[in-house]
Amino acid sequence: MNLQKLKSQLQTEVDTAFLYENIAAIQTDANLAKVLNGLAEIENKHATHMLEKVRTLEPDCKMPTASSRAKMQLKAGKYFGYSSIISNLSNTEREFAETAIKDKKAKGIKASGFEHNHLNIIESVSQNEALNVSGGLLSKFESRHKSVGGNALRAAVLGANDGLVSNMSLVMGVAGAAVSNNTILLTGIAGLLAGAISMALGEWLSVQSSRELNQRQIDLELEELEASPEEEKKELVLLYQAKGMNVDEAQKLAEKAFENPETAMDAIITEELGIDKEELGGSAWEAAIASFILFSIGAIIPLYPFIFINSEKAILLSLGSSVIGLFGIGAAITLLTAKSIWFSGFRQVLFGLAAAAVTYGIGSLIGVSLAG
Repeated sequence: MNLQKLKSQLQTEVDTAFLYENIAAIQTDANLAKVLNGLAEIENKHATHMLEKVRTLEPDCKMPTASSRAKMQLKAGKYFGYSSIISNLSNTEREFAETAIKDKKAKGIKASGFEHNHLNIIESVSQNEALNVSGGLLSKFESRHKSVGGNALRAAVLGANDGLVSNMSLVMGVAGAAVSNNTILLTGIAGLLAGAISMALGEWLSVQSSRELNQRQIDLELEELEASPEEEKKELVLLYQAKGMNVDEAQKLAEKAFENPETAMDAIITEELGIDKEELGGSAWEAAIASFILFSIGAIIPLYPFIFINSEKAILLSLGSSVIGLFGIGAAITLLTAKSIWFSGFRQVLFGLAAAAVTYGIGSLIGVSLAG
């Protein structure tokens, strides 16, 4: 064991407990204060355990006090708000969890599933509107959007946009080289199929990987629920308190959840992991099929004029159809962003035409070079 590394970890535990205790002291909400003091108590126990390890190498070592850095953080918080401290504590808990998992892997020990519980608790605290941080915005964590419908809508809009922009750019680039209509058509069909398959495969892998990761987390939690139900119950009580419940309400809700293994597992999955057990991150096939179909629809818009018309008229009709399609996609994006339809629509048209102009210009230069 490395003595300096152990001492550094000990100091981190002491500083973390110190900050939890002092942030708890300024809370006007008694439940949040109890949650933060509970976390401080756990960190103090970790510090005691770490001190024992240090004393195997340095028997006279004493428990350190909070570092100057931690005290400076607290003083700065009085003037500039405590949000940065909450953010740092979140990062510290994340590092603790990652270190614990790495150590277990190195020793051949299976991860317990408890490693991220403190991070989940401090995340819930940071999102609680009752948290008093003396101004400033709290560090926000990446939200999890697990619904099937959300995945399908996102995949559909992005798929149509990618199909239209990529194939319009491809078609305009080939048209700029002044090649035959049949060549443009063949190139566009190849681009449509290649892009649609690639998009669908990418969506399938993304959603399926998310589902498998969620299922693995659920399996780990199920194992630990069977092995240590009381510890899981205590963590659930803290999570409920972090979300604004008082001690009695949190305890009662946790007790009710733990009346049988199935409801206990449902509560743990929902509260600790933030996973919808029924969906597990959405349907991979639904996202893939939506991507394939919408990419193809988007890609056919700049291509179809070349099926019926020759010469420059096909290029003009392709551009006109693409502008309408781009505006429609920009308007559809507002379902996800809540922006103005006109703003999103015209922005999409501008970006799409800019990409088409670039590829058309490059195609023209290549065509002139080949002709010369």
